[in-house]
Amino acid sequence: MSRRKILIVDDDVPLAGRLIEFLAGEGFEAAHALNGAAALAQLARHSFDLAILDAGTDKVDGIELLRRLRAQWHLPVLMLTASGGEDVGIMGLDLGADDYLVKPIRAREMVARLRAILRRSEPKGRTLAAPLTLGELALDSEAKSATMDGVPVRLTTAEFLLLEALAQSAGRVQSRAMLTHHALGRRLEPFDRSIDTHVSNIRRKLCLDAGRGIEIRSFRGHGYALTVPHEERRGHLRPAAKSV
Repeated sequence: MSRRKILIVDDDVPLAGRLIEFLAGEGFEAAHALNGAAALAQLARHSFDLAILDAGTDKVDGIELLRRLRAQWHLPVLMLTASGGEDVGIMGLDLGADDYLVKPIRAREMVARLRAILRRSEPKGRTLAAPLTLGELALDSEAKSATMDGVPVRLTTAEFLLLEALAQSAGRVQSRAMLTHHALGRRLEPFDRSIDTHVSNIRRKLCLDAGRGIEIRSFRGHGYALTVPHEERRGHLRPAAKSV
C-alpha cells in the first residue's frame, strides 16, 4: 500500500523537519514548502493527499494561500495557527479548511486529525444506493457530491459529511458532539466552533437564505436539524440526546 503524501507549508524549517521525520515514522510521505509560492509550485508539479498549512506562512500568507488552493484543487487541508489563534482557525474553516490545530502542536493529535480527514476523504466502495434527495437537495454519498435544484454545489469533505448527517436524520436535532464525530472524526472540544462555522458555510453555499424550503435550524443546547416543510407539518422535529 502506497504512503499517503502530505505537503507541509510552514516557514519554520526546524519544525517542518521534525514533522517530516515524525510523519515518516507514522507511514506518511511528507514534503516541505517554505512559503505559499513554493507550495503552489509543488502542487502544480506533484500530487498530494493533504496539505498542512501554517496560517502565518510568509510571502503568500496562509489564508491567501488557502483561497488560491481552494480555487484550483480539491485537496483536504489541516490549518495550523499560532497560540491563541482560534479566530484565524475559524477563518480558515470559513475559506474551506477541513480542520485546524493551535500551536504548539502535539504530534500524535496532529496525526489523529490527519488520519480522520483522510479517512473521510476516501471514496466509499461501490454502492447501488440512490442519491439521498430532500426537496431540491440531492446528495451522492459515494461521490461525496451535492446538487441544489440540479446545480452542483462545491463542498469540502467535512461540509459534505456534516450535511449528509443532517439529511439522513432530517427533522431530528443532531448534537454538535455527534456532528463533530461524523464530519471531523474527533470528539467535540470545549469552546470548539468548527461545526458552527461549517454549518454557516453550508447555509451560504446552498443559498438557504433565499427563501428555499430547506433550512438548517439551530437549537440552543442541543445542536442542529435540517428541516423541510412537510417534515415540520408531520411533527417529526424532535431533539436527539443533548451534547455534553
